[in-house]
Amino acid sequence: MTMSQNIKEEDMSQFDWITLHNEMAAVDETRKEKLIRKVSENPLIPIGCLATTGALSYGLWSFRQGNRRMSQYMMRTRIAAQGFTVFALIMGIAMGASKAAK
Repeated sequence: MTMSQNIKEEDMSQFDWITLHNEMAAVDETRKEKLIRKVSENPLIPIGCLATTGALSYGLWSFRQGNRRMSQYMMRTRIAAQGFTVFALIMGIAMGASKAAK
C-alpha cells in the first residue's frame, strides 16, 4: 500500500463521517419528540432520576429542619436511587447493542 492510497482511505473515512452527520441532521425531530422517543426507549432512567432528585430534596429539607435521622435515611435512599439509575442506563445500553447486533 502506498502513501497516497493510505491518505485516500483516511479522506474517505472522513467523508463517511460527514455523510453520516448530514443524514442525521436531515431527520426532522424536535427536542420534544427526541425526549419522548428517548423516554419511551428506556422509561426507567427518568424514574430513577426523579427518585434521586426527590430523595436528595427531601433529605436536604430534613437536614435543614434538624431531623438528622430522616436526613441520613434519605441520603442513603438517594444512593440506592442513583445505583438504580446507573443500572437502568447500563441495561438500556446493553439492550440497544443487542438490538443493533440482530
